[in-house]
Amino acid sequence: ESERTETQPNRERGEPGVTSARLRALGGGARRSGGRGGGRRGRAGRVCAEGGGWLAAVGLGKARSAVSCLAFHDVSPQAPTHFLVIPKKPITQISVAEEEDENLLGHLMIVGKKCAADLGLKRGYRMVINEGADGGQSVYHIHLHVLGGRQMQWPPG
Repeated sequence: ESERTETQPNRERGEPGVTSARLRALGGGARRSGGRGGGRRGRAGRVCAEGGGWLAAVGLGKARSAVSCLAFHDVSPQAPTHFLVIPKKPITQISVAEEEDENLLGHLMIVGKKCAADLGLKRGYRMVINEGADGGQSVYHIHLHVLGGRQMQWPPG
């Protein structure tokens, strides 16, 4: 499988609420991809703008709604397929989300569902949002983890 390099559209860099440092911390700042499907350790993350600007090389498919979030493969995958969906709006964590964020937070799950389908996760997947230090949150820009490609265990932590 050959490695490809693509650049991100300018609108994906420095979008209001999503800083380059936050993207790097979440794994989305790099531009190299090892191919479709994700999940290999050491693989650089890729950023895709939700709506119109998806990069097919990532295998995250095409979205069908307004540009409000980003999705990209995790650089430290915990499952064969592990990607993140983050809102462009700067929400640090669930506990500080407002009533007005309800539709946006639900939209993250819909985008996660669409990406999971595009990646062939037909047998199921897990969606997780970590909250606070005890909940395992390490980056304080809310993000939805979508993990699949193997049987998940319970309890998770």
